[in-house]
Amino acid sequence: MQCLREQDALIPRPRGSLPKVCAAVLVTVTIGGVMLFSPERSISLIALAALTLTVGSLLHGLCLLAEELLYHSNTRYRGQRLLSHMLPACGLGGKTLLTAGVAGLTLYLARHHLPHKGQSWELAFLVTVLYPLLKVLGVLGPSEVEVSDICEGRKMNVAHGLAWSFYLGYLRLVLPRLEASITAFHATHQLNNTSWGRGSRKLLILVPLNANISHKLEDEDDNIQFYDNLPNNEIDRAGVRGRVYKHSVYRVMDQNGKAHECVVEYATPLLTLYSMSQESSAGFGEPERRQQVLLFYRTLQDILEHSLECRNRYKLILLDGRKMDDPHFPSKAILRHLEQQEKEEFCLTPPPHQEMAHPFVGSSGASNGDMHNPELMSREPTLMISLDKPQPLKEPTENTYHYTRQK
Repeated sequence: MQCLREQDALIPRPRGSLPKVCAAVLVTVTIGGVMLFSPERSISLIALAALTLTVGSLLHGLCLLAEELLYHSNTRYRGQRLLSHMLPACGLGGKTLLTAGVAGLTLYLARHHLPHKGQSWELAFLVTVLYPLLKVLGVLGPSEVEVSDICEGRKMNVAHGLAWSFYLGYLRLVLPRLEASITAFHATHQLNNTSWGRGSRKLLILVPLNANISHKLEDEDDNIQFYDNLPNNEIDRAGVRGRVYKHSVYRVMDQNGKAHECVVEYATPLLTLYSMSQESSAGFGEPERRQQVLLFYRTLQDILEHSLECRNRYKLILLDGRKMDDPHFPSKAILRHLEQQEKEEFCLTPPPHQEMAHPFVGSSGASNGDMHNPELMSREPTLMISLDKPQPLKEPTENTYHYTRQK
């Protein structure tokens, strides 16, 4: 549980609707103040402000449309219709046009309540024209938070593409075959059943935050030793007949020197993220790389949780870069997750060696020999579930009449 809390503290959550709530509260308070102090002019003032903002946004969209029409209509839109593709792409969508139309109609009907009509219209035209200029200069441009929110909401980040590629091109193909590969591996190797638990039958995928991956796990931690490879899986893929997919089995040593066999590997797409951060032309620094690694982890976890083919066949392990100074940190993280799997997964059926002929002996039916039988007394307690419907309690019967008759 502590491991899960540490991962939750590192992984960024999707952005919520708090900015919308704050904006709605701010507008409500402001409009309430305007209606309180200027009830006659409130409607016209609100309509004028809405018209100014929407018309300024429409003018900015027209500036973008000029560029798209002259230079990109064939290469980017491939002759697609102007109204259905190019206009919405430039911000000239139905919501903006509708808002501007409603605001203009409202302002026309309430124009008599505007103070200093000439000055009001002059101010409206001036703000409307300045809006696209400030927009193209970046003064009113989208912030980094807005760009990040758009990219995450529309799945446009590098991490989203890498996570989907890792799932569709690898995990969805190999995870359904993992159990059969482990069974075949057991048949050809002499393994200690106590060290190969339920958690070891999953593919452990390591996701280091620094994206720096070693091709050999034993180079990172000498408590991890390569043991052998699982049987190869050959799958016809993209024109390649019998493309080989394989997994490696490692022995992880705990503090007591006991070996725990498990199937471990790094998330391969992190090599791409690390290589991108080393290329100056990619414009991908260390902060961006860390953010993309966290988004990769969150996206991949969400994909696998909703995948029926991969369910209960994997375990993602996030390695915090701040703790990598410990030379045995990878092995400790693996052992912690294996122990957690063993504690969280319980077998509901009794062990096969347990005697079930007389699972429960009542006090009235127990003989002296049974009470002193060490085998029966040393059995583990079992939970008995009755399928019979519950019966009502018997009410006490009056027997005074019978005692009276006997006297």
